[in-house]
Amino acid sequence: MDDPVTPRATAPGPRRRDRHGRGMRGPIAPPQVPLAASRADAFADLVQDSVERLERRWPQLADIDFLVLEVPRLDGPGRVWNDEAVPLGGTVPAREGRPARVVVYRRPVEIRTKGRDERAALVHEVVVEQVAELLGLTPETVDPRYGED
Repeated sequence: MDDPVTPRATAPGPRRRDRHGRGMRGPIAPPQVPLAASRADAFADLVQDSVERLERRWPQLADIDFLVLEVPRLDGPGRVWNDEAVPLGGTVPAREGRPARVVVYRRPVEIRTKGRDERAALVHEVVVEQVAELLGLTPETVDPRYGED
C-alpha cells in the first residue's frame, strides 16, 4: 500500500475519442440544410429577404446598411427605461461619411412570433416601417402590401 498510483499523463492535443469510446460528437446535419443554421442566421436571412424584396422597388436602399442586433441598447444619453413597449427596430441617419442604418432587434421580434411565417411577416413589417421613417415616407408607399396580413 506504500506505492501510490500515479495518474496517467494526458497528452496535449485534441481528444480522439470521448470517454465512452463512441467518438467525438459531430454536427447533427450537414451545413447546407436549414437545420444546421442557427436562429440568429435564420433571422438574418429573413431580414435579407425583406431587404431584397424592397430593393427591387427602391434601388436607393443599396446605400443603407441593414443590421440585426440581439436587443435594443438603452445606454445612450437621454435613453431611459420607461413603460413603453420594447422597440422592434430603429434607424440611424447618415452622418460623417457613414451610411444610414436600419436596425432590427432579433429577440423582441422572436418573442412576439410563434412560427417562421409569422416571424417573416413581422420582420418585413419592421423593415418597411424603418425604411419609411428613414426615407420620410409612409409604410404603404414603401410597400403597397404593408398591413394586408
